[in-house]
Amino acid sequence: MFYELIELLYSIFTPFRVFGYLTFRSAFAALTTLLICFIFGAKIIEYLRKLKIGQSVREDGPQTHLVKSGTPTMGGIFIIMAVVIAMLFWGNLQNRVIWITMGAFLAFGIIGFIDDYLKVTRKNSAGLPVLAKLAGQFAVAIAVVLIIYFTGDEKTTALYIPFFKDPVFDMGWVWIPFAVLLVVGESNAVNFSDGLDGLLAGLLIIVFLTLAILTYITGRIDFSEYLGIPYIPEAGELTVFCLAAAGACVGFLWFNAYPAEVFMGDVGSLSLGGVIAVISLITKKEILLLVIGGVFVLEIASVIIQVISFKLTGKRVFKMAPIHHHYEMMGWSEQKTVIRFYILGGLFTIIALSTLKIQ
Repeated sequence: MFYELIELLYSIFTPFRVFGYLTFRSAFAALTTLLICFIFGAKIIEYLRKLKIGQSVREDGPQTHLVKSGTPTMGGIFIIMAVVIAMLFWGNLQNRVIWITMGAFLAFGIIGFIDDYLKVTRKNSAGLPVLAKLAGQFAVAIAVVLIIYFTGDEKTTALYIPFFKDPVFDMGWVWIPFAVLLVVGESNAVNFSDGLDGLLAGLLIIVFLTLAILTYITGRIDFSEYLGIPYIPEAGELTVFCLAAAGACVGFLWFNAYPAEVFMGDVGSLSLGGVIAVISLITKKEILLLVIGGVFVLEIASVIIQVISFKLTGKRVFKMAPIHHHYEMMGWSEQKTVIRFYILGGLFTIIALSTLKIQ
């Protein structure tokens, strides 16, 4: 809204033009979400506490986590609220991909909200039935992917792989199921990574800052040509969303750092995980996302390996899955596990960004 107003104002007073710059709006979107979380975070947490919206903790997990039972959950609500407000204020609402991204963000958030609500009302860690939850995720993913497919161009179905300047091949209609699986998989991978105080919020900050760099250079014809990556004109506007999300995660981390005052809940993890995948589809960074979110890949892989191993052999590969709990069961403290996973997330980011120049 503010962006449209500024377009009118700078024709009258030239210095107002600075408010239209992508970098300026992106920075202030981050500042906006950060301030919203700081100002309203404590009040929302107190409101959740009064409603007795508390987290149920698995009894088969690390015993140190039992004291967290009852901690307010569904904190992802104020991440979503902050990002939506910032985008309405600083985003270019005439941009097609902004609406696609925001739609996916809110839709996955609704699924997460229902899941969290059922967990709270039932007073246990079981929310939506697995099949119902997956059905909702697939429905949203299919809708978003089809919109991208039918409104995109010839680059939409092209498969780009790190270290290769040109697309490997055009996937055609096969891109649709591939993209759907990526969105659902990433949404669940991020969800599985939410289990320790500050872990997911910190990793998401790293991922969104990386995506902000990628969306910015993807939307600049000079940078994209120089680096040999696909130029997607509309993608540059996603920089505003990425920095808004990063700012919101920083604001949330203020309250979620050990010992956590609030948990993100599925309303936050599913929405943020789903939107990360959607951004990768729009910017043609589907394969690179697996590197950027390498920690998320390890988390969901550990769960898959654990389930398959137990069903086939009756034995567990890890002491507990997802893998962050495995290291806790080995004796790592919660804080040490979180910091080391941050470092690992940073290393994956460095590897991902280095591929831009090596192609």
